[in-house]
Amino acid sequence: MSFAQLFLKESIQILEKIDHEPIEKMVNILKELRENEGRLFLLGVGGSAANCSHAVNDFRKIVGIEAYSPVDNVSELTARTNDQGWENVFSEWLKVSKLNANDVIFIMSVGGGDAARNVSPNLVKALDLAIERKAKIIGIVGRDGG
Repeated sequence: MSFAQLFLKESIQILEKIDHEPIEKMVNILKELRENEGRLFLLGVGGSAANCSHAVNDFRKIVGIEAYSPVDNVSELTARTNDQGWENVFSEWLKVSKLNANDVIFIMSVGGGDAARNVSPNLVKALDLAIERKAKIIGIVGRDGG
């Protein structure tokens, strides 16, 4: 079997294992967000930051949802990192953005974030703020445990 054939076969096997219910729930949350004119904040680091930046475009242009990501402004991101620490960069940005119960946080992360193991502590602090402010949280993460 060629590499391409094996890759496609394994991809199909993976897709068949994905539970569609969480995806449907996310879609419904996003539909409600758009209907209520809330805002979508996409958060991620590394390659996931690039995915967030691209997704902001698609949610705004294609889906009609007001969407933002702090990774799109490298000057503010690095200034906050310098002055407030990497672990606070997203939560402090969300505070200035006046995150509230009408908004949704969308996390994209391979590691998922784990405060105890110091994995993406900036995402963990942003989620803590979202919970405190009663914003909804959705995401795509790479593994259990984060």
